Amino acid sequence: MGGGIGAGFVRAADSLLKALGGDTVSLILPGSSTASDAGGMLGLADPGVQEVLISPVVARHLATGNLGPRRRIEFTLPASGITAQLSELGMGTADDLFAAALGLKYGSDLFHIETVVPENFAGTACFYVVTAVE
Repeated sequence: MGGGIGAGFVRAADSLLKALGGDTVSLILPGSSTASDAGGMLGLADPGVQEVLISPVVARHLATGNLGPRRRIEFTLPASGITAQLSELGMGTADDLFAAALGLKYGSDLFHIETVVPENFAGTACFYVVTAVE
């Protein structure tokens, strides 16, 4: 992340999220199987999952109707936290990361990601607003 006005917006966004709550969530990604025996090669070995911690995060509970999910929560994630994970995970964009995610863990609860909307300022992504349901 270089300098300039875009980097300033990203730092301000991170500070805002810390001030508003600073929760932590985990994106749950499929693990990679490294088994070299026949079972691993045939996909019979469970590769497990990988948890990617993202912080600071602000969670906002949304209303739900009588039919549908029990809980719907809107999570505001820092773009800096997402960007920092991309190269380590071998992914090119935040869209790739969210598309690969099996779900989002908040506390001990696992949520299905319903929507992801980037919030941009001056052409730079500062937040990702993720709506997730249980």
